[in-house]
Amino acid sequence: MIPATRKGLRRIDRIRRRIDNWRRTRRHVRAPLPPRLWAAAVTLVADHGLYGTARALGVSYGALKRHVERAGRERARPRARFVELPSTPDAAAYVIEIEGAAGTTVRVRLNGVPLAEVADFTRLVAGAAS
Repeated sequence: MIPATRKGLRRIDRIRRRIDNWRRTRRHVRAPLPPRLWAAAVTLVADHGLYGTARALGVSYGALKRHVERAGRERARPRARFVELPSTPDAAAYVIEIEGAAGTTVRVRLNGVPLAEVADFTRLVAGAAS
């Protein structure tokens, strides 16, 4: 483990106290740790390592590792970008391009479709991609 600074130790102590407080006040003994506490624990891993963080916080090494991996995957996932569509009263032709993670592009051409339906379609596609 990398030597910890005072600020780093205070962060560990603060998060450890939050976890201990949650453990004292939880309704069920086997209740899972809330996502906000896992997220706080994950932020410590970069400075203190998996083992050091798990040991300092009193959490499972394996569970912490899974949360760190999940956070890495979520950070690596490209976010959808949206383009403003022009507001036209009548139906027009629209072209929607969807870029995949592997670099592939799908182009959808919508002719004579009202803007409201184009917006519904893009929300549907964006929801399926996430």
